[in-house]
Amino acid sequence: MHIAHIMASQHTLIIIGLLLFLSVDWTSSVIPEHEKHPSYWNNKGKQALHKALDMKLNVRWAKNSILFLGDGMGIPTVTAARILKGQMNGGTGEEFSLAMDTFPHLALSKTYNVDQQMPDSAGTATAYLCGVKANYGTLGLSASAIRYNCSTTFGNEVESVLHRAKMAGKSVGIVSTARVQHASPGAAYSHTADRGWYADSDMSAEDIAAGCRDIAYQMVNNTDINVILGGGRKYMFPKETQDPEYPSYNGSRNDKVDLTAVWLKNKQNAKYVWNKAEFDAVNPEKTDYLMGLFEPSDCRYELERDHAMDPSLTEMVDKAIKILRRNPKGFYLFVEDEGRIDHGHHSSGAKFALTEAVEFDNAIERAAELTSELDTLSVVTADHSHVFSFGGNSDRGNPVLGLTRVLADDKKSFTTTLYGNGPGYKLVNGSRADVNATEAAHKDYKQQSAVPLDSETHGSEDVAIFAKGPMAHLFHGVQEQSYIAHVMAYAACVEPYTGCFIPDPEPETEPEPDHAGAIHPSLIVLLMGLIPALLSLSSV
Repeated sequence: MHIAHIMASQHTLIIIGLLLFLSVDWTSSVIPEHEKHPSYWNNKGKQALHKALDMKLNVRWAKNSILFLGDGMGIPTVTAARILKGQMNGGTGEEFSLAMDTFPHLALSKTYNVDQQMPDSAGTATAYLCGVKANYGTLGLSASAIRYNCSTTFGNEVESVLHRAKMAGKSVGIVSTARVQHASPGAAYSHTADRGWYADSDMSAEDIAAGCRDIAYQMVNNTDINVILGGGRKYMFPKETQDPEYPSYNGSRNDKVDLTAVWLKNKQNAKYVWNKAEFDAVNPEKTDYLMGLFEPSDCRYELERDHAMDPSLTEMVDKAIKILRRNPKGFYLFVEDEGRIDHGHHSSGAKFALTEAVEFDNAIERAAELTSELDTLSVVTADHSHVFSFGGNSDRGNPVLGLTRVLADDKKSFTTTLYGNGPGYKLVNGSRADVNATEAAHKDYKQQSAVPLDSETHGSEDVAIFAKGPMAHLFHGVQEQSYIAHVMAYAACVEPYTGCFIPDPEPETEPEPDHAGAIHPSLIVLLMGLIPALLSLSSV
């Protein structure tokens, strides 16, 4: 046969094969067969309905309280993380449920700061930790305080629920993947006119002379915190002190004070650790105080974490709960994936941000295994969102960090995840850059942005609140972010709600009572007040 005829036949076969490929509905091949039948969805709906009808409100007081804070974890981030975690577990992703998705009570939180529509992590932390909305950039202060103005600190301090829980005799802890002096954990123990005052070297001599203290100093001296785990090592040591892990790094303090030594002083069963080997060696059953600082500044992203040197967020939460739960009066724990969700978004790095969100959910799942919903109030929320979105005509099971199935109007590919602004803005020969699947899958790929900025910004929309455990039903509707602290304080019966009428937790082995016909505690108080009047009538 002539070679031209052979080539023509081959071309014909290729074209036929391509046409056959395009004619197949490949989307249907990834859709579970049972989802194609109405009975599946009807049964699923009935199960959810029956679960809702059978739900009983837990109106006991919360012996333990855990606040999980996903920094920058807006609702689009939650959804994308759900799909990613589902795909990491071998599914199409969309049908998956995160640990936080299983929490039965849900509300929305309004995140604005008193002085700014788009919030920051300091003003928001003051709201959800202290119960008072605050100004952008300030920690543990009311909105009467002015950022950078040390003199406005005094008289405007507000106390966190963590501090109030400690005053009530509970054990308290902070776990963060950022520096533990950062904005989100900082509001739990400090009163600071500027979130950037990490160490005394970050402050002016005038502010120090006026009596203002840096955040690291306040962490050690303001509240007796049992567990502190995260980054931020350099802010605890003098400038002359070499970092134990990175010889080219030193501490950052001017006052020549080793704050880890100050923290350890006069404490029983206390340990300071800086690497995973030391961390793993800590016996939680024999430890009352633990400080672990695993990086000079923020902890590494989960994608880049040195597993031999740094514990994961889940491992830190595990250790913290095992130490704190030994207190018969209970505990309060603040857990934050600070930054690494937030910082990933700021860099337009969706893979970093979403992988952090998955690890954050793993930590929530582990905490649930170590506690009881009967006596532990668990709340998951975010301080703010980001200008992050995903969509774009994606088929079922499409990699959440992959490309869409259609080209844009400029005949170029684009990813399902995008940003409204940020460093991902890029032009090539005057037009939008193209992207392929290999580039999009790389951990360092920056998703494209509509507006060029060195750092992507926070979003201003509401964020979700997920809750379970005692008094979790009080999270409902759309609330001010400061409402979170009030519910957690009320559920735990700490200031200013020490007189709350809530039954004590019952042993876990006893069945939960049916509250459908129960008398509310407030009605009991009212009836008790009527007894003298009824007795006087009966004597007439």
